[in-house]
This record gives sequence, structure tokens and C-alpha cells, in this order.
Amino acid sequence: MKISKVNLNNFRIYKGENELIFPSSGEKNISIIAGKNGFGKTTFLTSLIWVFYGKLMSQVEEKYRKDIKNIGGYEKYLQSLINRDVKRDFEQGNVDISSFSVEVELQDLFIPSIPCRTVTIRRTFDLKSEEENLIILIDGDENELTKDVGYEVFIDDFILPREIAKFFFFDAEKIVSLAEAKSKSELKSLSKAYSEVLGIKKYEELKKNLESLLTKLRRRGGSEFEKSKLDELISKEDELQKRIDHNKDRRDDIDKQIAILKGKSDSLQEKLIREGNTITLEKLKELKSERDVLRDESIGVKNKLKKLLDISPLVIAGKQLVKFYDQLTIEKNVLNRSLNSQLLRKEIESFSKTVLKNIDDLISDANSKRKVKEALKLSLEKKFEKKNPSENDGKVLLSFSEERFRDFEAIYTNIKTTYVSQFNAIIQEEKNSRVLLSRVLNKIKQAEARKDKPLAKQFREEKAETEKSIQELIERKNKLIEELGGLNTNHSSTKKVRSEYEKNFNLAKTDRKKHQVTEQLLIKINEVIKKIKQDKKFSLQRSMILGIKRLMHKNDFIIDVRVNINDDIMDIDLLDKEGNVIDKDSLSKGEQQLYATALLKALVDESGIKFPVFIDSPLQKFDKFHSKNIIKEFYPSISEQVVLFPLLEKELSLSEYELLKPNLNKAFVIENSEERSGFKSYPVNKLFIELKKEEDVYAN
Repeated sequence: MKISKVNLNNFRIYKGENELIFPSSGEKNISIIAGKNGFGKTTFLTSLIWVFYGKLMSQVEEKYRKDIKNIGGYEKYLQSLINRDVKRDFEQGNVDISSFSVEVELQDLFIPSIPCRTVTIRRTFDLKSEEENLIILIDGDENELTKDVGYEVFIDDFILPREIAKFFFFDAEKIVSLAEAKSKSELKSLSKAYSEVLGIKKYEELKKNLESLLTKLRRRGGSEFEKSKLDELISKEDELQKRIDHNKDRRDDIDKQIAILKGKSDSLQEKLIREGNTITLEKLKELKSERDVLRDESIGVKNKLKKLLDISPLVIAGKQLVKFYDQLTIEKNVLNRSLNSQLLRKEIESFSKTVLKNIDDLISDANSKRKVKEALKLSLEKKFEKKNPSENDGKVLLSFSEERFRDFEAIYTNIKTTYVSQFNAIIQEEKNSRVLLSRVLNKIKQAEARKDKPLAKQFREEKAETEKSIQELIERKNKLIEELGGLNTNHSSTKKVRSEYEKNFNLAKTDRKKHQVTEQLLIKINEVIKKIKQDKKFSLQRSMILGIKRLMHKNDFIIDVRVNINDDIMDIDLLDKEGNVIDKDSLSKGEQQLYATALLKALVDESGIKFPVFIDSPLQKFDKFHSKNIIKEFYPSISEQVVLFPLLEKELSLSEYELLKPNLNKAFVIENSEERSGFKSYPVNKLFIELKKEEDVYAN
């Protein structure tokens, strides 16, 4: 699928009709729409989100949700999308034009049962009537299917689901939010998008429908009183869920406030240092980095100490531990002797039987035969009589298996040999770590300005107030977490009671059969979902690590990728060469962007969705090595149509443009005059040359 044409009419800075046509050109899949800051690159991206999703655009990106909320709702947001000149002229009665619109034309779109060459989507808003209008044309005409299912549903089901639009329309600098997702609500939102992209969502929706059907069947078998009681339980369960969700939102808001205040506190501390002139900012950063390393080392030392303390009760046991070991040793010897004796007896008895059988053939005299047999029997009895009753009479009290005995023996040997030296070494290591950390913290504290400086005093007071606010927020967060624990427990209990209550309803005969069939289907669909998630998990891991290795020039940094699936949460871990999880916060912005880029590539590859990719601010935060990898490995393969919105010379240099040219289909520049933007086409081979000429003209 490709976008062949976009038409913006009075949409923000694009006054009047502004048409952009993307030509189809064989294997060349990249187009450029360049422009200076404020000329309308991001506005172009917003227009595409709006034409596809309208009011639902708030579900595509957090940015749009905030913009709509801050301006006072979707209706007011619509009024902000119309070109300011047109809006002013209309309000003053100078013109009758009161609407704006965005239209896109799609080609090579496959719609089941509907052969088509083009699909046109046009969304319009009129200030006069305050009405938004959406129309979809197939090969230039309206179609009954689009009317029957509804235009919004048609776009969501047959073109591009809104949950995954963020993977196809994005700001390359802000896409690092994929790497920064930490809270459960953020991960849950991303997981929904992952499920949609990977094709899991339709199975999960089928599962929900089957669960709903089971619930309906159960409820039909209840009396009026039982149904009333069930409604109360359902109402209580819903209310608890709402409170849980609200609690989580408040907790996430507090986390954001704490992060902002911590940034403010760090900034104030830097100002104090500058005011005091005690150390440089570079030195402060080194101290903070050293502090963080020492804190991590301290945690590691404490974990090692904890492991040793786990077996300290055995050390304290002393003589009792020795007795315990001796008893186990006796039992082991008794068991071994018993087994060995039994095996030996069997072997000798078998041998004796063979000898006795042969005696009958060798000795004919009956008396001689009897004497030989008695001699053998006497020898066997003497062989197996108890030689040392005191050793053999040991009682088996503990009955440890051979494996358990070896495990205990290893611990016992460690306690007798190296435990004390290990313990003392770790204690000393912990002391050293504590002393070093204390020194670094004192240096940071001493870096603050002298108390007699008025400005430094003001900074210090502000910093103290900030720290106090942070502490208050932490206390509020802890209370919320405690409250959330109680709510979750109550919710789980209510849900269990409701489920058990439903099971007690007497089902009609026909409903009982439906119930059994539905339960069997639910079991099967759960197995299918589990298998699909596992398959997608491994294929996504493989695609991601391949993408990361192609894009990153540090080959020994991220060695592997692990996708974690826990209920409805999917998260991704990056692993170093020792198998440790790399904190994504420790990555630079450029590395975070590379991670997000590799994730996008893997998701698009795994989804099989053929949709154009639009990237605002490309190559931001990348050095020349990573930019080269992105241009050669990412852009040519991410989609059949890739549209970039660069700021030339900053986000796309001439040398990078040359690397891009073999895959470059078309180049456009957004030009602006009298606060009105429009599009101008340039030959691919002459874009930088023509722009340089224009700059020289303006310079003269």
C-alpha cells in the first residue's frame, strides 16, 4: 500500500489548496519533504493522523491527547487546525470560506472482496456548522461496504488500526518513548499496540467474546434474587476496577512530578556549585557518576553478604552441626554396606549354586558330596556374620538421599574451610565501599556554596523546599501503593466470589450444552494464544537482535534481546555479554533512538503490514556512523514507501543525502511566504545545489 496523493486545504499554515503527489518509481522507496523549522513538517504529519482518525487521534499518541486536553477538548482543537488568516477573515465577515480539509489517496491497497485501484479518504471540518465530515471513496465512488461498517471502523479494520499508527507516523526524536516506558500503564498501552501489530489482538478479542458468552449463559440460569445479587457483585467489581485505575494514574502522575523535582534539585545543586566556585560542573558530573557506581557496588556487596548470612544459622549451630554431619556419614556408610553386602551375597549365592550343580557331576560318592556342600554353607555363613556390631547397629534417623548428602557436605566443607575468610573479606569490602561512598557524598555536599552568600542561600532554601516536596510526594506514593494493594486484594476477592456465584446458577439443558462447547473452545483458544505469543516472542527477539547489530557500531554492547510476556504485559530486556539486563535509562538518547528504531523495524517485519512510514526529524541524535547504518539498513527496508521530513544540513547533511540518493524517489521542499506554506518539487540530483543558489540570492 502507498500514499499517492495528499491534499491540504486551509490546514493550519497550509493556506488554500496544497497538493503533493508521490510518484511510483520502481525500487526507489524514499521521498523527502524538507523544510525549515516552523514551515510545517510536523503539521503535515498531524494532518495525516487527523484525516485517518479524527477524534480518535488522541488514542494514537500521547502528544495529541495532551494537546486536545490542554486546549479544552476536541471541538476547540478542531478550531485550532484551521488556517489563522482564513479563520480571522471568516469571523470578520470578509469571506465565506469557513472550512478546512485533508485528503489522501491510497494505491495498491488490498481489501477482501473489493477489487480497487485507489481509496480516497477526505475529512472536513466547517466552522460555520461546527460539523466534521468524513467520506471514503473507492475508485472515486462511494461503496456500500464502507457505509455498512462505518467509515471509522473501515479505516481501523481495513487500512491501519489506530493502536499501531504510532509505528508508522512518528517523530524520530520522540520515538525514544518506546525505550523510556516504565510504568505499568505505559507498558500496558504499548503491549496493546504490540499485540495489534503481531496479530495477537484478534485472538484475544475472540477469547473475551467467549468469556462474555459464558457469563451470559451462566446468568440466564439464575433467579431474580440471584441475578440481583450478581448485579451487586458486578457493580462492586467495576467500581473497584475504576478506583484501581484511578489510583494507578495518580501514582504515575506522582512519579512524573518526582522526576521533574529531582531534575530541579540537581539543577539547583549545580547552581550552588557554580556560585561557590569550589569545583567545576564536569567534576560534579564525575562525582555523581562515581556515587552511582559505588551505590551499585554497595548493593552487590550486600547481596553477597546476604547469601553468606543465609547459612549463618548453621555456623552458629557449631557442635550440633558436627553431630548432624557425623550422623549423616554413619547413615551413608550403613546404607552403602547394606547395599554392598546384599549385592555380594547375591553374587556368591549364584556362584555357589553353580558349583553345587557341578559337584553332582564330578563327585559320585554321596558322603563326599555332603561334606563339600556343608563346607560351602559354613563358609557363606561366616562370610556374612556381623563383624563389628557397634558400627552396623547405627540407626537411620534422617534418611538423606545421596544428592542431598552431597549438597550438605559441600556446605559443611565450605563452613569448615573458607566461610570465615569469605565473610571477613565481604565485611571489609562493605566497609571500604561505605567509606568511599561517604567521601564522595561529602565532596558533593562540600561543593555547595558558602552560607554567607545571599544567592547561594536562596538556592539552598529552594533546594531544601524541593527535597521536602519530593519526600512528601514519596510518602503520598507509598500510601497510594498501600491503598492499591488493598484494592487489588478486594477486587480479586470480589471477582472470585462473582465467578463462584455464577457457577452455582442452574443452567437449562440447551444452555448447558452451549456452556460446555464454549468452555472447550475457550481452552483451545487459550492454547492457541499461548503458542502464538511464544512463536512471536522468539521471532521478535531474533528480528530485534539482528536489527540492533546492523544499526549499532558497538557490537559487544548489546549481545541479546529477551521478550517477556506476562499476562497482558509485554516488555523487552536488552542483555549484555554477561547476561545482565541493561537499564534503558543508562543508554544515551542516540542509543535509545537506535533501540526504538530496531524495535520498529522488527515489529513491522513481523506484522507483515504494508503501510507507508513517515518519519519527522530523522537522524536526530545520531553520529555519522549510526546515520550511515540507518540510511543503508533501515530506510530502504522498513517499508515500500518511506517519507522523511528532515531539516537539511542539520538532520540530513549533503554526505548523508548522497548515501540516500540510490533509494530516493522524490524530493520536495516546504516553502513559506507571507506566513503561508506550500510544496515545491526539486530534481533529486540538484536539491542541495538549488537550495544553495537560493541562499546565495538571499545573502546578496
